[in-house]
Amino acid sequence: MCMPMTGRRLTSLLAYVTTAATGASLLTGCGVLPGATGGSREPVTVMTWAPDQTRATNMPGMPAMAQAYARWVNAQGGIDGHELRVLTCNEQNTSAGASDCARRAVRENAVAVVGSYSQNGRAFMAPLEAAGIPYIGGYGISEDEFTSPLSYPVNGGQASLIAGHGMQLAASCRKVSLVRPDTIAGDKLPGLLNSGLRKASHRSATDIPALEDAAEYSHQADRARDQAGREDGCVTAVLGERTQTFFDSFRRLPESDGGRRDGAKGGAGDGEGDGKEGGVRISSVLGSVGQPVIDRTGGAHSPFEGAYVTGWYPEAGDKSWAPMRKVIQEHAFADNRVDPADAGVQTTWIAYTVLREVVESLDKDRVTAAQISHALDRGARIDTGGLTPVLRWKYEDLLGAPGFPRIVNHEVTFQVVRQGRLVAQKPGFVDVGETVLSAP
Repeated sequence: MCMPMTGRRLTSLLAYVTTAATGASLLTGCGVLPGATGGSREPVTVMTWAPDQTRATNMPGMPAMAQAYARWVNAQGGIDGHELRVLTCNEQNTSAGASDCARRAVRENAVAVVGSYSQNGRAFMAPLEAAGIPYIGGYGISEDEFTSPLSYPVNGGQASLIAGHGMQLAASCRKVSLVRPDTIAGDKLPGLLNSGLRKASHRSATDIPALEDAAEYSHQADRARDQAGREDGCVTAVLGERTQTFFDSFRRLPESDGGRRDGAKGGAGDGEGDGKEGGVRISSVLGSVGQPVIDRTGGAHSPFEGAYVTGWYPEAGDKSWAPMRKVIQEHAFADNRVDPADAGVQTTWIAYTVLREVVESLDKDRVTAAQISHALDRGARIDTGGLTPVLRWKYEDLLGAPGFPRIVNHEVTFQVVRQGRLVAQKPGFVDVGETVLSAP
């Protein structure tokens, strides 16, 4: 494929030809000198992986967004003249699947893994580190994304979401129950939520572990409701794709002593639209509850109406997302996996924004994994158009929190479901860096 030359390269080439081969024919074909080898910029190969068609959380929109991004950027001549080649892989929500995807990225000479989702950080980071391949803009679900020197996260991960969610709930909830996965990653969530609650001298939440792939959660739902209490109590569930299943079990709980249930109206026990189930407010974080889930469960009549949600980025209707929406409309319009309101799709867009700016800053005919990680380590500044603060991964930019030292973006957004749409509860970003640092 013929790719256009940048002005800088063309100027230097013209100077060389003028002095060394006056009178020769200047350029032929794809901008290669007659009889010379090379001359055109080499393709840039990257990989995006995510689980699909599994019993737990699935993120098919992330690889689909990556493919749409490649179609868009290649239609414009590539990234700084480089064709972008995107490999995709089903991570399968297993350690073996994550490891297989990482080894495939190594075999196929990927220069980065971009905008991917996996809870199995130990399985995928070791092969990437051995090959020197950077991991750019992962979803932020595994601890290894915030410890590996070759990981460049674009958000604060679950740590920032949960710590921020504690801050969001502290102002409205007398008692809080947290239902979270019974996994190694899930074990860290109670301490983070409590660090946010403590910002308002709030008591700690009741910790309720649960299987992340269960078919129903009646036992956990009953315990969560009882522990939260009926007077300004809050139940928050962070179970990924199974969060909807949990709240369905919660909504179906029978009445308890003195309690009132209103299942006929989607369970809005204290009045439809207040985000309460039988007097208890429900809440979650982006990725466990998002606009696609709200749409599937009834929109304005969804049981999530009025619920509190903590996110990483501006609300889906914010004008900062306009460029991404345009790309989706033009290059993924018929692909229902690509939802512009999905946090995985949004994270992938930001991750590829990082890749593009770094490759353009290199201005090289051949881009390597080492060049990309070196540029990021030396302080390449990435402007995401208001979707995040300016991103930079120099040592002094790292938060340095125990267990999450690689966090550079520790800002979140407080949102609420109103008339079936996730909208800002509080304008702008909230910095949760100190809260994450104070977590045990």
